[in-house]
Amino acid sequence: MSRFFSSRFAALTPYTPGEQPRDKKYIKLNTNESPFDVPDSVIRAAEAASQDFRLYSDPTCLALSQALERAEGVPRDRVVWGNGSDELLNFAFMAYCDENTPAVFPDVTYGFYPVFAAVNRVPATIIPLKADFTVDLEGLAKAKGTVFLANPNAPTGMALSPEEIESLVRSDPARMVVVDEAYVDFGARTVAPLTETYENLLVVRTFSKSRSMAGARIGYAIGSPALIADLQTLRYSHNPYNLNRVSIAAGSAMLGEETLVRERCEKIALIRDETAAALRSLGFTLTPSRANFLFCKHPLLDGEALYLTLKERGILVRHFSAPRVKDYLRITVGASADMHTLVETLKEILEEQS
Repeated sequence: MSRFFSSRFAALTPYTPGEQPRDKKYIKLNTNESPFDVPDSVIRAAEAASQDFRLYSDPTCLALSQALERAEGVPRDRVVWGNGSDELLNFAFMAYCDENTPAVFPDVTYGFYPVFAAVNRVPATIIPLKADFTVDLEGLAKAKGTVFLANPNAPTGMALSPEEIESLVRSDPARMVVVDEAYVDFGARTVAPLTETYENLLVVRTFSKSRSMAGARIGYAIGSPALIADLQTLRYSHNPYNLNRVSIAAGSAMLGEETLVRERCEKIALIRDETAAALRSLGFTLTPSRANFLFCKHPLLDGEALYLTLKERGILVRHFSAPRVKDYLRITVGASADMHTLVETLKEILEEQS
């Protein structure tokens, strides 16, 4: 770092995104992107919007809000738009945590949460997952601070029910609960309707997974009008033009394709479950994922070594080095053919071990 870099951030460890390799073509199962392209309606909307690049985008994102209201029934005063869900999660750390209000989250969860806490210089209270990787709701409820809860959790893929999350929200009306639903569309149940009842609940969602738009960087948060006003204050103080014209137009068009989105999510869930069964037959242990990825380990294979071996053979998956999960791999659910290739490659690796 330079000698001009602020000492406030000298010890900051940034988030490490998944690999986006350029050295050769891989079967890419490491960053939880969709295996499906966006439909032609989205491409046409993006092309039309690109004709007006000289103009600023709409800071209100009105077209997106109108489309979301038609698709999901969310009133415009209950939604705020972000440059990906990460921007909104960061705003939530800024808005609802301080030196007296720690950020509270599990030890095995989305790796950006500790980074957001560090960059905003707020304390973090880490509540370990139970031995079976389930969320310790009692531990979260006892901790003081704002709870950040990925549901389904990443990288485990395990999901809490809306009733379990509601019990946490209801247990202390003075505590904020932020639920990150990046993966909710693949078999879990959203708690977004509960935001109409509980003013201490914020739900953050993304177009990156189920809507095949990771590259468009579109996220949104749903909450009470007062919570949305909080985040709008931060958004307008940070970058009021945080979504570009093409993303707004393309995202609005994608919200008109909800039937297709549901069909694709069901297909991904089916491929996930078929692949999970195949991996179990090879001796892998898996968590019960309700996301678009699998979290697994094999008793005969070191996690990092297996990750490197798969990479050598043209398949990218995600490995994490933290002690509790170092033996596991997180594998994105891709197209059927890609998952078949993965399983066959793992068979070959296991045969070579014997």
